[in-house]
Amino acid sequence: MASSSFFFSYSSLLLLLLLLFFCFSESHPVIDPHWHQATATWYGSPNGDGSDGGACGYGTLVDVRPLRARVGAVSPVLFKDGEGCGACYKVRCLDRAVCSRRPVTVIVTDECPGGYCAFGRTHFDLSGAAFGRMAVAGEAGKLRDRGEISVVFRRTPCKYRGKNIAFHVNQGSTNYWLSLLVEFEDADGDIGSMHIRQANSVEWLEMKHLWGANWCIIGGPLQGPFSVKFTTLTTKRTLSARDVIPRNWSPKATYTSRLNFL
Repeated sequence: MASSSFFFSYSSLLLLLLLLFFCFSESHPVIDPHWHQATATWYGSPNGDGSDGGACGYGTLVDVRPLRARVGAVSPVLFKDGEGCGACYKVRCLDRAVCSRRPVTVIVTDECPGGYCAFGRTHFDLSGAAFGRMAVAGEAGKLRDRGEISVVFRRTPCKYRGKNIAFHVNQGSTNYWLSLLVEFEDADGDIGSMHIRQANSVEWLEMKHLWGANWCIIGGPLQGPFSVKFTTLTTKRTLSARDVIPRNWSPKATYTSRLNFL
């Protein structure tokens, strides 16, 4: 009896330690081991990188690496009113006659609110290049000819090798209205909240979600340099970049931190 009691206590202690580790660990990769059903289409030119900009506000970033040819629009279920911007997904088609077993990794940069994406459907509208990469060698054209196809998808950590998190100051920002766009966020890719701290202050001021991946704060006069802190939407991890935006900041400028999650 004593031996059974000891085994039960030891097992309970081990389970508790594992739970504490996962609750407080600093590294929570955004990995979903389960594949989910969805549908997919493509837009733009057959081998194109997708349209400029998009509802997330990344602008010309979608035309260059590492986003180039990996962009995708998603239905409102995944777009989440813009909070899903920047999330990365693996998408794989299912028809063995034309589809490779290798999935394509895409980054949410846009929303497709109607058509195939309406009525609560989970749908990906991919660039022609990304869509074609799901095919076996030599069959990309035949796959694109299918139009809408069935796919499976799952979340995956974003990986921007050689890139640190950057903050783009949006056009129109002033000392009384400051708007920021976060770029190249590894791991989760999405943002659930953002705060800013002014020069010579210990108070973190909450920024409001504006649209897409853009956040703003109204007050003033706001005084730089600014530190920025944000929390990811999916795993609630927090990162803060001290004085990342200088005192003499300017609209349309991008300021790169020395930090990232991975």
